[in-house]
Amino acid sequence: MTIDATTETSSPTTTADLVRHWAKVQPDHVALRWGGTEPQELTYRELDERSSRVANALRAAGVGPGDHVAYLDKNSPEQVEVLFGAAKLNAVPTPVNFRLAPPEIAVIVTDADAKVFIIGVEFADVLDRIAEDLGAIPVVVIGADDAGPERPGFARWRDAHPADDPAVLQAQDDVAYQLYSSGTTGRPKGVQLTQANLQAGVGLYPELMGLGPTSISLVAMPLFHIGGGGWLLAGIAVGATNVLVRDIVPDALVALIERERISHAFLVPAALQFMLAAPGIEDRDFSALSSFLYGASPISEQVLAASIRTFGCQFLQAYGLTETTGTVVILPAADHDLEGPNTHRLRAAGRPVPGSEIRVVDAATGEDAETGAVGEIWIRSATVMKGYWNLPEATEEAIRPGGWFRSGDAGYLDEDGYLYLYDRVKDMIVSGGENVYPAEVENVLMAHPGVADAAVIGVPHDKWGETPKAVIVRAPDEAGSTLTEADVIAFCRERLAAFKCPTSVDWVDALPRNPSGKILKKDLREPFWVGRERRVG
Repeated sequence: MTIDATTETSSPTTTADLVRHWAKVQPDHVALRWGGTEPQELTYRELDERSSRVANALRAAGVGPGDHVAYLDKNSPEQVEVLFGAAKLNAVPTPVNFRLAPPEIAVIVTDADAKVFIIGVEFADVLDRIAEDLGAIPVVVIGADDAGPERPGFARWRDAHPADDPAVLQAQDDVAYQLYSSGTTGRPKGVQLTQANLQAGVGLYPELMGLGPTSISLVAMPLFHIGGGGWLLAGIAVGATNVLVRDIVPDALVALIERERISHAFLVPAALQFMLAAPGIEDRDFSALSSFLYGASPISEQVLAASIRTFGCQFLQAYGLTETTGTVVILPAADHDLEGPNTHRLRAAGRPVPGSEIRVVDAATGEDAETGAVGEIWIRSATVMKGYWNLPEATEEAIRPGGWFRSGDAGYLDEDGYLYLYDRVKDMIVSGGENVYPAEVENVLMAHPGVADAAVIGVPHDKWGETPKAVIVRAPDEAGSTLTEADVIAFCRERLAAFKCPTSVDWVDALPRNPSGKILKKDLREPFWVGRERRVG
């Protein structure tokens, strides 16, 4: 990021410095706006002051450098205050996916050894269900005056402390953010992103998209995702005004883009498709829009073409992972020509961003695959994570000698160096931008007395890109013979987040397996993906 030479402050190099910097350079500029038709605002000075109060409140609760601060809510200004408040202590902000089931939430909060858990009042009932698991972890409730003597309301808790910046130093190798990405065995993995990772990641967007201090940035994706939290940090890094969206309601989102004069946005393809169906969208004024970034799941060429024509701005596609701090490959606006000679590139993920390298590795030889040949995508970048929290073996397996990160995705490179995504090495499903690991769902299915064997695969879906399908062998008794698709889905919904649950069930006499007993998921998936070139987001 470049700051005007006439300012007396230097470019920020840590998360905490981002808000400090803009509080000095443009204290009265709006940092956050939220609330729909009756918006509320925080300036950069107010965000700086509030985050310092949060930092002091956290310190009073025993939080220090390297400690984790867990928080769970839909997009809210309080989450942003916590993010920067924790940063000012060199603690580790650890957002939790609000779509998870209560037992899953408890696993993450306890795995992180969180010193404080901050939760939105909308999800306060979760606390009662996981109280025993949380033990003595202090709890603060956003949006409530108080939820009992041991659960103070966020505003009172924050404002009981001074706005003095604790100014704890942050080093480039310090962990600055921990996001959870579910493991293939069902155990969630804490992805540790450092100060250096975040600075490299958020620094891409001024050049790629023209994001800057005068931008009005739409922050609609959940802040527990790198796509939401990373995009927010990108806007704060350049001093933009960031418009927080709590719930993605297509009609309301279309109206918001027009009313707020949004200039820059990141959304998943499913959100774009829903917005295109909003009544009267063709009559909206989107003239303020400059750039739309999309990614995280597949997009059809029809939806992309309709989005380009409707919104009338430049579109860019991003490919990346939580472990790479988001974007490492970009398909720029120049490659979104709907009628030019390179329309085939609309099916590509793009080319590496500055500072990132991509290899496609042949699994059989361990060497780079030939041009056009499918292999595993390996990534080397300043944005590659430090590692998985408390999982040294998983870290060693993921980050190979030389700093190459094994993505688990399969793809190929064409003769021009464009990356095309094909499938998933690790069977992960991406449904509407949410990661679903089949093993986690299979573990739940196998707990049902009517299920003798089960596999979960991703199948195409017009709106979500793909959704989980359960392929089940019934148990040879009454529990199995009476089992229905509705029973299976309801059983999963009681135990898993809704986006992880199968949306359909197929019944088979036996699952295909190789001689070592591994389920041949490629064989199960193939009939559903025949004729589709792109099989991954």
